[in-house]
Amino acid sequence: MNTDELVELGQQLRVDSVRAAAAAGSGHPTSSMSAADLMAVLLANHLRYDFDRPDHPGNDRFILSKGHASPLMYSVFKAAGALDDDELLTFRKLGSRLEGHPTPRRLPWVETATGSLGQGLPVGVGIALSGKRLERADYRVWVVCGDSELAEGSVWEAAEHAGHERLDNLVAIVDVNRLGQRGPTRHGHDLDAYARRFRAFDWHTIEVDGHDVDAIDRAYGEAVSTLGQPTAILARTLKGKGVEGVEDREGLHGKPLPDADEAIAQLGGKRDLVVQVHQPPGDRALRSVPTGPGVDLPRWERGGDPAATRDAYGKALAALGTARDDIVALDGEVGDSTRAEYFAKEHPDRYFECYIAEQQMVAAAVGLAARGWVPYASSFAAFLSRAYDFVRMASVSGAGINLAGSHAGVAIGQDGPSQMGLEDLAMFRAVHDSTVLYPCDANQTARLVAETAGLDGIRYLRTSRGATPVIYGPDEEFPIGGSKVLRSSGEDRLTVVAAGVTVPEALAAADALDREGIRVRVIDLYSVKPVDLATLRQAAEDTGCLVTVEDHHPEGGLGDAVLDAFLDGRPVPRLVRLAVRTMPGSASPEEQLHAAGIDAESIAASVRLLVEQAIVR
Repeated sequence: MNTDELVELGQQLRVDSVRAAAAAGSGHPTSSMSAADLMAVLLANHLRYDFDRPDHPGNDRFILSKGHASPLMYSVFKAAGALDDDELLTFRKLGSRLEGHPTPRRLPWVETATGSLGQGLPVGVGIALSGKRLERADYRVWVVCGDSELAEGSVWEAAEHAGHERLDNLVAIVDVNRLGQRGPTRHGHDLDAYARRFRAFDWHTIEVDGHDVDAIDRAYGEAVSTLGQPTAILARTLKGKGVEGVEDREGLHGKPLPDADEAIAQLGGKRDLVVQVHQPPGDRALRSVPTGPGVDLPRWERGGDPAATRDAYGKALAALGTARDDIVALDGEVGDSTRAEYFAKEHPDRYFECYIAEQQMVAAAVGLAARGWVPYASSFAAFLSRAYDFVRMASVSGAGINLAGSHAGVAIGQDGPSQMGLEDLAMFRAVHDSTVLYPCDANQTARLVAETAGLDGIRYLRTSRGATPVIYGPDEEFPIGGSKVLRSSGEDRLTVVAAGVTVPEALAAADALDREGIRVRVIDLYSVKPVDLATLRQAAEDTGCLVTVEDHHPEGGLGDAVLDAFLDGRPVPRLVRLAVRTMPGSASPEEQLHAAGIDAESIAASVRLLVEQAIVR
């Protein structure tokens, strides 16, 4: 498009943003209006995208990191002919695809859910990594950011990672409109302040008037021709551009314009331009999921030498990577501890070192999943809490990612509470449609690593630092949503429900109690979510009392997962929870388990107390 046509397109995007917000009675039209010219030039002259084939491997990828400016994104889709005017005016209405913040669950042209600020650029880095290192494709990743979100640390994790990886297929377009939600941003219109920061992370920077379509066009051309560096285009814009009563005014964030009809008139009225978007180059076939022989998982002899479940995770992941070339692994610079290093050594081309930047690690996994890969990202369970908002938003996106948290619970010993994941089961159980697994031995871990590759949504696997007994044979099956009954008789006085490191403790306690004539049932509840409702309900019916034992805080973990089995209106059995209720210090693993009251001796003592007080039959 020429200059006049680009100006007209920008005005159309503003008008349609105003109209959409007015129809909804809510939204962020002023934030959309500031970036309208940036989007007009990108759509008409630089974006290569087949809207009829959003999965085309040659398509450029676009992310609106400032997801509150969704009226602008939907107006762009209308200008591209992907949706019509009637649908545009369903914005934010019940049942509409045009949500307040865009998600790929609703629209195929949306790469990732945004709206929680500071996430678009990190996910864009993951997509750019896929294009650069895995697909070796020439598509470009365009990310529109707001200036307010540049206060988020996750943006700078992304900036440093992109600079380090020399992602010259990544362009960040920063809409520097000066105004945040409650007032001016930290740096206002000081473009150089932002440029200095991006340059410090080895980015090429371009400063531009964000309402000069010719200057924007030149900036995009310069970004495309820049090699060896990602590019940040810093565009000075005005919030509410083009409407006198709202332009560059505070107090109007997140509100429809006071007089939409007058605003539309000032902007020149409604238009219906349709842009012929440049098609992506070539027509390569989509990468297909590989087929072939099943994964050759590592095997441990039942009753043999104890093995750490983190070791089993690393070895199983490496084996899975050998069987399937769509498996990728990411780690937060603790691969020697999480054992992701086993994958790195065998498949270095599909391994991504994210250093100590858990937000970027999870975001990169989301970006890689968007490109069809099956990512496994690992760190200490405790440190994944830093990335929780990225996990939450990954679920909003419908992303399929695997997360592994090692060094969980007090069983890690002397390192102390800063390293102990004691909240992770609750954290991941709360995520919509998640799967939460906590294996107790090496063979179980290996099987569950392979099982998670075929699941949807967020999958979390909790692993342990120390070696544990090998309880199961290498050919045992562990279906998601299942459990294993390890001790059972017709004389069971109660049921002990354990997972992970507390399973061998529960078995030892059951053996000691059995010698005293007290029979107890023992369940290995390796699938914490979904939970094995049938087995738990049967145990409750047979024994009347369930004792849960977990290396986790009592809130939201194994005990709450068991309780969920009895929230359908049936009588709730007597429930007793053994969990970590104090703040641990430094001690040996054995001392930690005993101090928390979750070792074999403590379990047995609790059972004796329950029996002696006739609380259970």
